[in-house]
Amino acid sequence: MSSSPSFCAIDFGTSNSAVAIPGAEGMRLVELETGHKTMPTAVFYYAEGRHDADGPPRAFGRAAVAAYVEGTDGRLMRSMKSILGSGLIDQTTDVGGGRGAKYIDILSGYLKRLRNRALADGAVGPLNKLVLGRPVFFVDGEPARDAQAQASLEAAAHAVGFDEVHFQFEPIAAAFDYESQIDRERIVLVADIGGGTSDFSVVRVGPERMQRLDRRDDILANHGVHIAGTDFDRHIELASILREFGYRSFGPPRADGARLEVPSGIYFDLATWHLINTVYSPQRVAELRSMRTFYADPRHHQRLMTVLEDRLGHELAGRAEGAKIAVSGGGSAAIDLSVVERGLATELSEATAVEALDADLGRIVAAGRETVAQAGLKPEQIDALYFTGGSTGLRLLAERIAAEFPAAEAVRGDRFASVATGLGLHAARLFTR
Repeated sequence: MSSSPSFCAIDFGTSNSAVAIPGAEGMRLVELETGHKTMPTAVFYYAEGRHDADGPPRAFGRAAVAAYVEGTDGRLMRSMKSILGSGLIDQTTDVGGGRGAKYIDILSGYLKRLRNRALADGAVGPLNKLVLGRPVFFVDGEPARDAQAQASLEAAAHAVGFDEVHFQFEPIAAAFDYESQIDRERIVLVADIGGGTSDFSVVRVGPERMQRLDRRDDILANHGVHIAGTDFDRHIELASILREFGYRSFGPPRADGARLEVPSGIYFDLATWHLINTVYSPQRVAELRSMRTFYADPRHHQRLMTVLEDRLGHELAGRAEGAKIAVSGGGSAAIDLSVVERGLATELSEATAVEALDADLGRIVAAGRETVAQAGLKPEQIDALYFTGGSTGLRLLAERIAAEFPAAEAVRGDRFASVATGLGLHAARLFTR
């Protein structure tokens, strides 16, 4: 590398983002938050507070999520990447406190935060050169909108100080680490399974292709489904934790002896991250309080009311995610619910998790098979499976995908940072030629 390289690479993800910069021994990841090299792609606009030189009062990353969970007055913006290529990008949205913000400015503000964190962590100024990751398709089947999506993201990067902006496909970036370790050309199925989507790409990698800057022709197929980690968490919570609060329980016998199942809507909302705060409205709480006679077991209703009145929905969601992670390698996990009622606990077994996730896992595996078929290949022609994304840590999922491609070598990248690391490798090749 040159003596003072001034460039970086950004993985601007739907759920989480990461930044790579040059270091003494090659590219390294920036510490975006204390102890963390990835940061939730989230911005929280406070309803109160004054603008400063950096813009309206906001929180980013984990602080943004915490402000929302704590019920702070304002607006949480997540999944900003999904706005790219839509008509919303130049529109203004209400962010609370009588304020409005354009979606493109929300996106730019987040990129500025990433750039500033890179500078604070040791990146050499002026830090005006950038490699950005992009999906194979921002918008499926609409080339004009797809091009507009990239143009909007590029404009946002220019707006925060990047003069030279290049793009690399995320599945290619994810496979760069594997590519550097092989001695011949191979066909790889990249499985990138995160919090919101499960994306598959069939890519061609090899030592003779490593120095090519344009890798579009090496992407043989791309496909995915909007099912991933947050869906797993919801099913786990419903199958284990929320049974202790009345989900799938029945009311007392009626005159004819029949028993009605307790209404399930409240439980689905409690298990869906972005809907949890909606159950705390005074009208909703009053409605649920009046339903005490719907429950044959009064403890279920009392526990549910404690969750609503003490705003413990996100706490339960976190316990569900923790249990999912605990059983990801097999066995069972105890789930402590004493935050709701002293001594209350339940257990998640691997068998319960398998049953709860079976349909979702089946759809994800089917998407992997379909990707290979779209590439015009048979399963036995896949040389390697490259797993990345936080949800690939779920053993049940990885094993079911691998079973479809028995001849393929299973390779695990960094579940949270392989794309950012690969983009960094590409940036080093591009800017230090």
